[in-house]
Formats: sequence, C-alpha cells, structure tokens
Amino acid sequence: MTAMRVIVAGLGVQGNKRRKVAGSDYVAAVDPLQPEADYGSLAAVPLDRYDAALLCIPDEPKISLLEYCVAHGKHALVEKPLCAKAGEIEALAERARSRGVVLYTAYNHRFEPHYVRMRELIASGALGRIYSCRMFYGNGTARLVASSPWRDRGAGVLPDLGSHLLDTCRFWFGEIDGNFTVQSASCFENQAPDHVIVSNENARPRIELEMTLLMWRNHFTCDILAEQGTAHISSLCKWGPSTFTQRSRVLPSGRPPEQSVTLLQDDPTWAAEYEHFKRLCLARTPTDLSADLWLNGVLSRLSASAQKMAGGRA
Repeated sequence: MTAMRVIVAGLGVQGNKRRKVAGSDYVAAVDPLQPEADYGSLAAVPLDRYDAALLCIPDEPKISLLEYCVAHGKHALVEKPLCAKAGEIEALAERARSRGVVLYTAYNHRFEPHYVRMRELIASGALGRIYSCRMFYGNGTARLVASSPWRDRGAGVLPDLGSHLLDTCRFWFGEIDGNFTVQSASCFENQAPDHVIVSNENARPRIELEMTLLMWRNHFTCDILAEQGTAHISSLCKWGPSTFTQRSRVLPSGRPPEQSVTLLQDDPTWAAEYEHFKRLCLARTPTDLSADLWLNGVLSRLSASAQKMAGGRA
C-alpha cells in the first residue's frame, strides 16, 4: 500500500498505540506536555511534513483541530466520541467533502473479530426476528479516572464506554431509534457517573446497555435473543480469551445445539482500523459523519439525564 505520512497529536495511551500501528508512516508527535513530542501544537508542524493527523486528544479541542486539518487539506482520524454543538458536525462534514478531506471518528471495536462475526450473523437472517440485545462493558479504571481532572467530569463513563456500545448497536443493526433513556446512574467512587444503565424499549430489537468503571477485571458481554436462537460474546481479544457462541433453537423446547469459537490473540483492532483509515484517505472517500451526528444527539441527551440522576459532583 502506498505510504501516507501521519502525525500523532496527544501522546497518551491511545496516542502511543496509534503511533505504534502507524509504523513507518509515522513522522512526528504533537503534545504540549510531553518532552518527547516533536511539536507543542498542531499549528507548529510544517504542512509539508504530513498528509494526515491522528488526533488522540480530549473532547474540547476536537472540533477546532478538525477544522484546522480541513482548512489545510489534511485528513484526520479523531478518537471517539465526536462531541459538538448543534450544527457543527454537519458543517464540518460538508467542508471536508468540499476539500476532498477524509475525517474519520475512531471506534476500534468495529474491528473486533467477534463483533464482525456478530454483524455477519445478524445480516444473514439466520437468527430470525431479533427480540433483545443486552451488552455489558466494564473497566476497572475508577481510581485512574479519579486522578485525572479532565476525565472525571461530565457524564463520566457514559460518553467513554457508552459511545462504544451505542456505535456497536448501529454497526450491527443499522439505523435505529435513538430514543434511549437512562435507567440507572451512580457515582460510587467518582465525581462523575461511574456506573450507568441505559435502554431503548421502543427499538427493534429492544436494547439494554450497562457500563461501569467498577469491574475490577475488564470484561465485555453481549446476549442477543432471537426467534431462531441466541448469540453471545464473552470478553474482547485484548482481555482474552474471547468467545463467540451461537445456539440454535429447538422446538417446542430443549437444549439447543451450539457452535462456539474462542480466540486467544493480541488485540488486532488498532492495526485494522488504521489500515481502514489509510484506505479511506488514499481513495479520498467522501467524509460521512452521519453516525457521529446520531451519536452526538443521543449522548448529549443521555448525559444530561445521567448527571441529573446521579447527582454527579463534577
């Protein structure tokens, strides 16, 4: 594949992962606080040094840095979620398309092998009518978040892990009703909510999403209940082993036959997502931020509700 010169803005956990998978495409780092960075700001990087930027930064500067990239004809990958004020996402996407610039919001879980397998199973129709989808995503990062003033605020775990879960719903089911409601929101150890449950009882399928920073062993589970059987995911590759199970319904009742696939491997999602972004850039694929527009609206409404319910102190 043709080379693409990239810079990484933000040398935190995600920035260092992005820098590693970019390999020989990587040319420089931007970070105002890290001594190893080559530049202190994006504007300081000579424009002839790079073709694309990987923006691993907090939410507040995302729109302004994306606008800078578009104005200077640079492609950009930005870490999820893309939060913005009304009208900003649509205007940004329109400008990017007019300049032939690719903007891409990173949701690396789309490249998780069992997520792809679940999407293919749903699309095949083998499950028949799908009744319910329940997902749980738990990290044990409450203490780390508490020590980070810019992370322990707002709606806490909801935009952090909830954005992944909401994006996964669209990845699997396509366009869905965005009428989610907060069922539970708590601040057990953090200033901002560290345990949240949201659901959409009107969607088809019914959807329930639980997220927390209080799961001391990181874990993910998914259970899909359907007319012709069920499908399940337990864990992600990065926490392995990760297992996908499909069970076929027996009528009128009985123990269902099942097929199970277990993976024990390193996390493949970061490298796969970078190659996907690179292909989009080299092909100059028109920017599409419609999923971000939907997510921004859902997250904005849920975040306000979660903070009010939890009585968050942030």
